[in-house]
Amino acid sequence: MKLVILETSDVHGHIYPISYGNNERKDVGVGKIATLIERERAERSNILLVDNGDMIQGTPLLYYYARFDRRRPNPMPVLNNRLGYDCAVFGNHEFNFGQKILTGAVKDSAFPWIAANILDRETGEPYYGKPFIIKIFENGLRVAVLGLTTKYIPYWEKPEHIRGIRFADPVETAKKWVPELREKEKADIVVVSYHGGFECDLRSGEPTEKLTGENQGYQLCREVPDIDVLLTGHQHRKISGAAVNGVTVVQPGCNGAFLGKVTLELERERGHWTIAEKFSELISIEGVPEDKTLLQLTDAYEQDAQKWLDQPLGKIDGDMRVSDPMDVRTHDHPLIEFINRLQMKVSGADISSTALFSNESPGLPPDVSMRDIVANYIYPNTLKVIRISGCDMLEALERSASYFKQYSGGSIEVSDAFTTPKPQHYNYDMWEGIDYVIDISKPEGRRITELTYRGKPVERKGTYDVVMNNYRAGGGGNYFMFRNKPVIKDIPIDVTEIIANEILEKKVIKATVNNNWKLIY
Repeated sequence: MKLVILETSDVHGHIYPISYGNNERKDVGVGKIATLIERERAERSNILLVDNGDMIQGTPLLYYYARFDRRRPNPMPVLNNRLGYDCAVFGNHEFNFGQKILTGAVKDSAFPWIAANILDRETGEPYYGKPFIIKIFENGLRVAVLGLTTKYIPYWEKPEHIRGIRFADPVETAKKWVPELREKEKADIVVVSYHGGFECDLRSGEPTEKLTGENQGYQLCREVPDIDVLLTGHQHRKISGAAVNGVTVVQPGCNGAFLGKVTLELERERGHWTIAEKFSELISIEGVPEDKTLLQLTDAYEQDAQKWLDQPLGKIDGDMRVSDPMDVRTHDHPLIEFINRLQMKVSGADISSTALFSNESPGLPPDVSMRDIVANYIYPNTLKVIRISGCDMLEALERSASYFKQYSGGSIEVSDAFTTPKPQHYNYDMWEGIDYVIDISKPEGRRITELTYRGKPVERKGTYDVVMNNYRAGGGGNYFMFRNKPVIKDIPIDVTEIIANEILEKKVIKATVNNNWKLIY
């Protein structure tokens, strides 16, 4: 007997095979994934279909739905209901729009959302009710799926979005539940669906990044007996054909570009099912046609979002376009200066930091629409003003400066730590309100050679109020120096809305730079 487990993860609201920045076709989305799922079902009946989290956030369509279009069910569950998902796991980005949107998505889903380590802070019970599912296949085969989510969410998310929730350690939670699934629930096969990844090399076990507890997949395989399959995500890596301590693992990238597939060859011996063989693979959607019949269910959502995206807002006097992302990160750029100065304006702080989130950010054209804004500012961030020391500031600037490899001639290159296992360009910040110099010919930790505020050296023991997005203010991106700092001001308005309002009000925004920082080598 053959059992096939299909996994999607980190789809991030991608439904249609397009890039919203320009509406050009792109190999992403549920529409194309649906075609692959249908092909698999045409070949066999024993299929388990799981979404591993980060489902309901990530595209302008889902942003528009969450902010302006709550009269209809959430479009992602609408599609996944029709596709017949067996369950879904909560990702960290599920919480970005707040509990009202999240609980609405759960309610709109015909399938259960499972979360064994997301607990009610008062009772200690699973907050969303179901820690696992049991699916029974032909000949009585019992398959358990245990849902786990990275425990790191409190470091990123707004406190009001996770009020009343405690995120328990996934490894300890699995140690509790897996034996119960085997003994009490009589599961023949145990699948753990974990919205998290790996901080260690899958073969050697050597750390591949700083061990923070954000991605505990390797520990789950090594420390929790009786797991047959580990479905992973969060890191946007493409992992297949791998096993750790006998546990078959898979991770299908992001945005619906791949479908994860695990095949188990099963044998029945003395009334019990055993695994004779198992392996994982990834199926690409490249060249696969989308299921247009399925997409008719959300076409009305898409049409409304497209109208919103094309709303004209104002004009740019000068050039705020991004032609070379590396140029933006090595020289003061009008787009970054505009965002930083706007953050300072709305917050009252006189120091600000922000990032160019993606290498696909196009910048702002002469005639600006909402589409242009969300193409650049791709996260539903709000702003916080936190009070930090001069020592914290220097440490944060050194963290950003580590984005570059040490220069030894030739072209400037990005450090592997910011590209592997997934691109983290959003973790390189550029500051306004201070003057500084980055010397990338020097080793990491010693690259900030000048740092002044109002013409005087930044005092290590001095205090400074800085405005930044809520993700960074909570220490996201390994900016641990910002954790638990006093919050002087909280601006609970999405930055995209702040940018749009500024352009609508001013009508014309002048592109300027003051060259308050520079990179040398």
